[in-house]
Amino acid sequence: MNSSTSVIPVTIAGTGSYVPERILTNDELAKFVDTSDEWITTRTGIKERRIAADNEFTSDMATKAAERALEQAGMTAEDIDLIIVATITPDTPTPATACHVQAKLGSFSAVAFDISAACSGFLYAMKIAKRLISDGAYSNALIIGAEKLSSATNWEDRNTCVLFGDGAGAAVLRKSQDGEGRILATEMGTDGRHTNLLEIKGGGSACPITPANAELNLQTLSMQGREVFKLAVNAMRTAAETVIERAGLTPDDISLVVPHQANLRIIDAIADRLSVPNEKVYVNLDKYGNTSAAAVAIALDEAHREGRFKRGDNIILVVFGAGLTWAATAIKW
Repeated sequence: MNSSTSVIPVTIAGTGSYVPERILTNDELAKFVDTSDEWITTRTGIKERRIAADNEFTSDMATKAAERALEQAGMTAEDIDLIIVATITPDTPTPATACHVQAKLGSFSAVAFDISAACSGFLYAMKIAKRLISDGAYSNALIIGAEKLSSATNWEDRNTCVLFGDGAGAAVLRKSQDGEGRILATEMGTDGRHTNLLEIKGGGSACPITPANAELNLQTLSMQGREVFKLAVNAMRTAAETVIERAGLTPDDISLVVPHQANLRIIDAIADRLSVPNEKVYVNLDKYGNTSAAAVAIALDEAHREGRFKRGDNIILVVFGAGLTWAATAIKW
């Protein structure tokens, strides 16, 4: 059953985001990696990224983003029924980062768990939370995308270290009241045949980190960029077209597209294939790089607070990540 047949409509009551204070520019990177500002900018569109402090963890950033979303929604931590944290850089393998966030917020009435869908995680969380609220299981949910990718980056690999940054974004979902916006349609998908294209090979049961392999950087992200690019564009286009059709919209009805912030070339290609002008596509990639599950969540919050859309506007969120995974959401704000 797709979202258009849901019993209870669900709205986004508030958004929030947080990025660390430290800014790492392309020029700074060029001091210890064989790269340059021109090389990075022309290939990715990234100018700088944020790097969390040594004692600043994924749950810390997630909590700060969550607090801002709750404040905007006019709700308290005690009001929350459900917490879902999307991350590939959890504080600990277990317990879930969502449990740490629950403790830091004081949301002790909530059920809390993590999901791992890489860059698609926030929209996976949105679909799950929407369904649980629509079915009447919960009245509201706090969904968070948060990453400390600096902890999983090989700073000697210029093909990947220039791409990633740290941060968190959050949204509060609840039952929609008369006259409020609603999540119109959701879509997500996975193709596990391409798990090798974007992965962290070490640190799991298949390849534990040991003294013998500790110097091989197996606990860091590796990527086959060209193959990922093609698959990303096709999957994101299909997912976005699916939710646009389910929501009964046309490209002209869309006020803003908020895509995953991974590469400006991918973003431009998606805009072209969806027949949406670039001025209707939100980009903050230049400031933050790719923050995986946090990227679309941070972009949604910034676009919201900048007034890039208003009540009644239709917006599209679309993402792609390791797995390979993809997802899209159509929202009437």
